Amino acid sequence: MAVVITNIGSLVTNDQSLGLGLLGEINNAAVVIDDGKVAWLGSASDAPAADQSIDAAGQAVIPGFVDSHAHLLFAGDRGKEFEARMNGQKYSAGGIASTVAATRSATDQELEANMRRLVSEMTRSGITTFESKSGYGLTTKDETRALAIGSKFTPETTFLGAHVVPREYAHRPDAYVSLIIDDMIDAVLPHTKWIDVFCDEGAFDVDQSRAILQAGKAKGLRPRIHAHQLGRNGGVQLAVDLDCASADHCTHLDDSDIDALAGSQTVATLVPGAEFSTRAQYPDARRLFDAGVSVAIATDCNPGSSFTTSMPFCISVAIRDMHFSPEQALWASTMGGAKALRRDDIGHLAIGAVADLTILNAPSYLHLGYRPGVDIVSRVIKAGNITYERVA
Repeated sequence: MAVVITNIGSLVTNDQSLGLGLLGEINNAAVVIDDGKVAWLGSASDAPAADQSIDAAGQAVIPGFVDSHAHLLFAGDRGKEFEARMNGQKYSAGGIASTVAATRSATDQELEANMRRLVSEMTRSGITTFESKSGYGLTTKDETRALAIGSKFTPETTFLGAHVVPREYAHRPDAYVSLIIDDMIDAVLPHTKWIDVFCDEGAFDVDQSRAILQAGKAKGLRPRIHAHQLGRNGGVQLAVDLDCASADHCTHLDDSDIDALAGSQTVATLVPGAEFSTRAQYPDARRLFDAGVSVAIATDCNPGSSFTTSMPFCISVAIRDMHFSPEQALWASTMGGAKALRRDDIGHLAIGAVADLTILNAPSYLHLGYRPGVDIVSRVIKAGNITYERVA
């Protein structure tokens, strides 16, 4: 059944051949959806007939947000850790251990229920595609069950057994690396698409990270990496060398890092919620855009350093504190996220693309940053199906 969404005040396509500016914006537009994909789009006055019509009432329509970095499978609460940071304690990777203990103790049903709650929050914020990592089990059994549960909610699952070295291997980190390479990777293969490593101080060094990512690639997993969150240690160059889909965080970059990213297919994924929640310095997105780097914005939803599922919130912070322009922030949270997942069927609206879109209760996408903290998502459509509709 074909559905036409008409009377769109502003339609963001992310296709410059279809409309104005970086976002390919079309005013007074319409979109036709058929069989879960975009079948037509253009001026509302030219819209073809369809079986059903949705009146957007002059509101803005944007591609569904693509969240390419999240940690949704966990148990426990770290609110006290947040309080300590707000009182001046410096963030470190060590707090992950408390979530590991809680996650190992939780039942499958508890983990699944918590993830379902977070996914529902994401949907209400306009996210239509999201990635989710393991990394809070750190045993073969717990990493495997995390990914088995996660794969019920998204095909974009990531094995992050190399999140931190668990306490039982604290004095034998190389033995834990060997466990990942020799045991965990084979066990998680049926449930994961990606492999990731937290390459940073207090986690894994460049040599360990390279060994783990190469082992995953050899088994068919696609690499991505946490890099340069706490300092510079060569993680960005490693990402480029291994053709990682994304280097995530990128808080600490110098010119050589930016040049390496600009000459590669690796996306720099920035996570505004993490800097906000840890009071860390914000990376300057303007330097990346000016150098020609592909940039994404992700929520990094996790219980320790960025406990948010709201992409509009992250967009607001990115605009104010990371020097994104409003149009760059929207592009990065849609098309940028798609590129970080190496997807060309989402993150934009064009004929043949998946019909993932968000209708805003606002005349323009500018309100995503202009009205921080305000719920302006009116309706969310995924593959042509309404997955969320706000009750007035």
